[in-house]
Amino acid sequence: MNTLVLTKGVPDFREGQVSFDEEGHLERGKTPTVMNPNDESALEAALQTKIRHDGTVSVMSMGPPGYKEVLQEAMESVYADDLYLLSDREMAAADTWATSITLSTGIEKMGVPDLIFAGFKTADGETGHTGLQTCWGLDMPVITHVVALDIDADAERVRAKRLVEGDIEEVETVEAELPAFIVTDSEFDPSHRTAGERLTLKDLREETQVRAEEYEDHLTVWSQEELNLDPDYIGLDGSPTIVSGVDPIPKAPAEREATMVEPDDADEMSEVVDVMAPFTGSEASTGAD
Repeated sequence: MNTLVLTKGVPDFREGQVSFDEEGHLERGKTPTVMNPNDESALEAALQTKIRHDGTVSVMSMGPPGYKEVLQEAMESVYADDLYLLSDREMAAADTWATSITLSTGIEKMGVPDLIFAGFKTADGETGHTGLQTCWGLDMPVITHVVALDIDADAERVRAKRLVEGDIEEVETVEAELPAFIVTDSEFDPSHRTAGERLTLKDLREETQVRAEEYEDHLTVWSQEELNLDPDYIGLDGSPTIVSGVDPIPKAPAEREATMVEPDDADEMSEVVDVMAPFTGSEASTGAD
């Protein structure tokens, strides 16, 4: 069972260092990057599939060279066998449509796997389009908002439970033929049901710790020319979306106040003990020792 996970690096908004150019485009090379949080469920689904059905897991992303570290993190999370980075200046500033064209071309070049997993949206765009548009480019069946799944390898079918209109209380079961595209929900619940599966998980973790240290040996980078993509259909030139404006994200104000205390001041330290004592179940000291 060969699977692929699509992941993306997103700006680390916690740092308050998001950089935009003069035209309002995000400068990803100058902005701290983390793996998209919603992709974690897709990684968990792929790992569950590998443990139950053996085979390989690949991870793919489109972005600047700095995304190599994002792919390394994904390898450590899903115990991936190999990594793919689609990276070229011609791909920069792509909207979801141009991104999906690039991703679907990369998937066809690597060879379409049995299952492709993607998170349901990214933390920067929040459109939820890329996975579905990539699936459309590959002409595959798709199941969205998946919270649990199982595979009948002999029948070459996947059965998944999915949320209906995002309602955690309403779940439907859907089947599709392989190969298929799975868009996981953040509520996806991975399950390693048997002792054998848990032992396999342990072995895979140990194997991946070694592999991830030399992750670049398992990384394939493809440029626009290597993918034989027309520059007019990718990147900014191939993006029909028009961004009317971008508002910088202000750094969140601190919600707590801090009182500075000198550790050599016996009176001040005694006050600290008095404040903390009720939370420890002990009585406050009447003075410093």
